[in-house]
Amino acid sequence: MAKLYFKYGAMGSSKTAQALITKYNYEENDLRVWLIKPSADTRDGVQILRSRIGLEAQVEVIPPQTDLYDQFRQTRRDRCDVIIVDECQFFTPEQIDQLRAIVNDFSIPVMCFGLRTDFQTKLFPGSMRLMEVADTILEIKTICDCGAKATVNARIDTNGHVVTEGAQVELGGNDRYIAMCHKCYVRSIRENRVVRLHGQSSEPSSK
Repeated sequence: MAKLYFKYGAMGSSKTAQALITKYNYEENDLRVWLIKPSADTRDGVQILRSRIGLEAQVEVIPPQTDLYDQFRQTRRDRCDVIIVDECQFFTPEQIDQLRAIVNDFSIPVMCFGLRTDFQTKLFPGSMRLMEVADTILEIKTICDCGAKATVNARIDTNGHVVTEGAQVELGGNDRYIAMCHKCYVRSIRENRVVRLHGQSSEPSSK
């Protein structure tokens, strides 16, 4: 029985790598994969999906106005065995419903990989809808620098401080975000701590 899967994790939890490995495993068994990502994700350029560990693949980029159900029915219905979605949090709730309908009407499994919450610990609209309608919800775990499980995607400014205001969507990787446990996240805000991002050789200026 086909299912709609939501596999979420904090930044740095290898979500994209797992999506690409899943794609490889299906294709190794001669199954056809439709790999898609939302157009909001432009970090790796057009039509490229790349993980932090170096895996990459061609991907179809989906704008927010695209009806995924219609596109699947018109162009993929007879040449797709599974749909793999990366950065699913950037899809609209309507597009998540369209993926849900594909699972229901065509018995095609859909595997969505992405973030659950933003830098303010609030659900993304796409992730909220997946929490409501997915058949299976799995957490991809990673750890905070303190060793506890990381659950927060902290956005860090140029001075190394946790950002608490701003637009929900602001693209970035290790240069802008770090995964934290909630305790460290709150403490960093309260104490105005300077946070060292992964890959930095020294602490940023606190001036």
